[in-house]
Amino acid sequence: MRRILWVVLAAAAMVALPFLFRRPAAQAKWQLGDPVLVIVSPHNEAIREEYGHAFSAWHAKHYGRPAKVDWRVIGGTTEIMRYLASEYVGSMRAWWERDGHPWPAAGSDWMLDRRFDPDRPPAEADEAWERRRDFYLAFRTNDAPGAATARIDLFFGGGVYDHDKAQRQGLTVPPWPDEAAIPAGLFADADGRELIPPGSSGEVWRGKAFFGNVLSTFGICYNPDRLRALGITNPPQAWADLADPRYFGNVGVTDPTKSGSVAKAFEMIIQQACRETVTAAGFIDDEIAGWEAAIAKARLPAGQLPDGVPVAYQEAVARGWCDGINRVRLIGANARYFTDSAGKVPIDVGMGATAVGIAIDFYGRFQSEYTRGADGEPRMRYLTPVGGSSVSADPISLLRGAPNRELAVRFITFCLGEEGQKLWNYRVGEPGGPHRYALRRLPIRRDFYPGEDPAFEAAALAHGARCSDDLADPSVNPYQLARAFIYRPRWTGAHFGIQRDLVRALCLDSGEELRAAWKHIQAHGGAERQPEAMSWLLKMPQTPVPVTWASTVTDYASDKIDRLEYLRLWTSEMRANYRKAYASVRVGR
Repeated sequence: MRRILWVVLAAAAMVALPFLFRRPAAQAKWQLGDPVLVIVSPHNEAIREEYGHAFSAWHAKHYGRPAKVDWRVIGGTTEIMRYLASEYVGSMRAWWERDGHPWPAAGSDWMLDRRFDPDRPPAEADEAWERRRDFYLAFRTNDAPGAATARIDLFFGGGVYDHDKAQRQGLTVPPWPDEAAIPAGLFADADGRELIPPGSSGEVWRGKAFFGNVLSTFGICYNPDRLRALGITNPPQAWADLADPRYFGNVGVTDPTKSGSVAKAFEMIIQQACRETVTAAGFIDDEIAGWEAAIAKARLPAGQLPDGVPVAYQEAVARGWCDGINRVRLIGANARYFTDSAGKVPIDVGMGATAVGIAIDFYGRFQSEYTRGADGEPRMRYLTPVGGSSVSADPISLLRGAPNRELAVRFITFCLGEEGQKLWNYRVGEPGGPHRYALRRLPIRRDFYPGEDPAFEAAALAHGARCSDDLADPSVNPYQLARAFIYRPRWTGAHFGIQRDLVRALCLDSGEELRAAWKHIQAHGGAERQPEAMSWLLKMPQTPVPVTWASTVTDYASDKIDRLEYLRLWTSEMRANYRKAYASVRVGR
């Protein structure tokens, strides 16, 4: 009996011993009463887990208590922006009426207006304008959680477009009152070397209320085995290759109305088409830079030019924009599907479910690594087309009326600092790296990449030894990639939202008719032998206003036309056009 008792006690000790040794670690975990940070994000589960885990540990180290991140997962950036706007309007109305004021009929439009300037009254300011200004300022100058709030602290991830839009709508606020309050070493080191630039090659990486913390490029993923099966010996190297009819039914694409990052990839395709057309017209970079600076300074309506800027230059930009839209349309005609998830495309390409696709760099690199066979060769490859992608940032923004403002600012500081940046590309298990998932993304801080400065070179070597990717590789290094592509914001920036809608109307909602017409054209000699059919296939929407480079800004993007109405009209018109394209194919020529 005594022997049995000793065996039981020994077994109990063996079970209990690990828990006794784990007790200090358990005490370091978040407990009821410790701070909670609320973040809305389109980032995937791996990023959310790694940043939540690492920030809690960082906060315990620097502030004595762990912090919990309460992630709000609503969808992509489009869904997040709609949700935030709705929450702020509802909260503002409740606060406004609680304070004894009647809610204006146009209250939601007034508070979110991105163009209204309270410091520039019209020539004959009246009482209505004064009421609008007072209401606008009541929202824009109040950051108290008890006023207008979404009850969320931070907006983390997504593209610059949506974060800049949130800033201009007043949904986000600067985390620091002025530059003097920015923590030392965040944007520049002690010797004044810039660690996080404001932008590069025309792309903006940080503003007053948003701050890029990771970089992205966009490119093409392809499956070599599937290409050989299609009889394609040379893999795609440029965006235009995806419009090749040999890829019909074999291109994986993400719906840009659901993914802000993929919408940026489509903008790259259109931007490159603009550059090709402008260059073909004989204009060079130095001339373009000077004219764009003059246009920006003049602040004229879209399409109007200051003295000294050739009309032929603007005409080339407008033609290039239409060429880019039609390049996207033909890629859509080749599409196997349009998915809601940007991560699905490289997975499908890796599995051979489709031959090629449009991908964000980190999804492409991760899947390429994941699909390596026993011979060490990846079953899926990824490339960024040379001169085909700018380098854009995924920012983080502090939301107005954040319930946990101080904690939120600490999270921003953590993300932009060296400790937060390591998570993006360090290997799992490396000191300071992720604990479970290799994120395979590009940190924004300059000291993670080699350069002429000896301090950056030394820092980059130290980081590089622990990184998943070779950040010194010119095909990976975003600071080198940025030099190959100059982003001209005026060409496509103001069109960003409309370009999303055009892709939806031209390729998704009328996709069945588009693909049928494109297949029929190819079956009877192709585009060159079917000019009439192609003219119908590539015709731009004419209702309610003809779609041009200028009209998308002056009429559509200015909210003069209801979005649901023009989407309905565009889709109906495109379906009819594609049917006409099909019917006008000359058979037997």
